[in-house]
Amino acid sequence: MAGDAAARFKVGDQVRIRVGVPPTHFRTPEYVQGKQGKVDTLWGAYPNPESLAYGGDGLPAQPLYQIEFAQTDLWRDYKGSVSDKLLIDIYENWLETI
Repeated sequence: MAGDAAARFKVGDQVRIRVGVPPTHFRTPEYVQGKQGKVDTLWGAYPNPESLAYGGDGLPAQPLYQIEFAQTDLWRDYKGSVSDKLLIDIYENWLETI
């Protein structure tokens, strides 16, 4: 059910994940908050799950992106390959311009 909400970012853009722990339901893991990543995919716009969780209508729809992170940027003592990546879906309201 992807909508046509205008996306603020495009594939290849560098973004930072907003830091915040709202007292309500949120869908952005704390371990990526404050970290820099790259837009890998734009999936489309979907009802906001943070609103839906409390009986809201999820509007306005939020663009949903797949963001790529280097594992070494996420985990201080990461022992894997420097080329290892993590891909995670993040809604636009959590993304900031760098």
